[in-house]
Amino acid sequence: MTRKKLNLRLFALEIFMWLLALVVLVPIALIVINSLKTKPEANVMSLSLPQAWQWANYRTVVIEGRMATAFLNSLIITSGSVLVTNVAAAMGAFVLARRGGKLMRWTYLFFVIGLLAPINFIPTIRIMQFFGIMNTYPGIILLYTALMIPFTMFLYYGFVNTVPRDMDEAAVIDGSSAWTLFFRIQVPLMSPVIITGVLISFMNAWNDFILPLYFFNRSSRYPLTLAVYNFYGAYIASWNLVCAAIILTVLPILIVYVTGQKYIVSGMIAGAIKG
Repeated sequence: MTRKKLNLRLFALEIFMWLLALVVLVPIALIVINSLKTKPEANVMSLSLPQAWQWANYRTVVIEGRMATAFLNSLIITSGSVLVTNVAAAMGAFVLARRGGKLMRWTYLFFVIGLLAPINFIPTIRIMQFFGIMNTYPGIILLYTALMIPFTMFLYYGFVNTVPRDMDEAAVIDGSSAWTLFFRIQVPLMSPVIITGVLISFMNAWNDFILPLYFFNRSSRYPLTLAVYNFYGAYIASWNLVCAAIILTVLPILIVYVTGQKYIVSGMIAGAIKG
């Protein structure tokens, strides 16, 4: 293939990728622009710029939609589930990978099967009611942890298997305890896959709509996703306010994803392909 043909193919591929990106960028631009319009302008749902930028829409959404409380709820639920998920998965993967044997491999497969098993809502609700954790932060945090551990365990297990056992043996000879071996040697080595696990579990918990809908029956505990849902029901004719509420919900997760995108890719490669 000549250099000229190669350049043409690359140019055509670039044009195609830009057209594909418009599928995502145009709806985002539509929401951002209409969130800064008046109610009559936003109801038209066009990409035209507003006659006057209505920044007060965001203030209205925060006050009327109780977005500050919903943001705090999302932060508590997401932070708690991310912490418990990744600590438990990292420790579990380290033990399963290092001990070896048939029992440990079957235990690992038991966790990984969770990637395929769907949640059954009725038994889960009954179990949470029995333990008195229905409609509570600990209950929803533990539920997210149970759902996200299979994937994070899969990542961590694959990565730990790539770390030479000689490092563990040298640390034990030097007098390291199990806790020191894990936190001072393994955790620094696992930093790429830990960042990946944290980012993916953060995005899953922050964006989720179904679980809070089923397991929270008090609006004071609603995260941002449900707050936007209720706000849409109350202000269905005010698309400028609905768009502003959507932007406030998506903005934190967009910042997290853009900031950690390279870590997600590198961690997936380190934790999955190498394993």
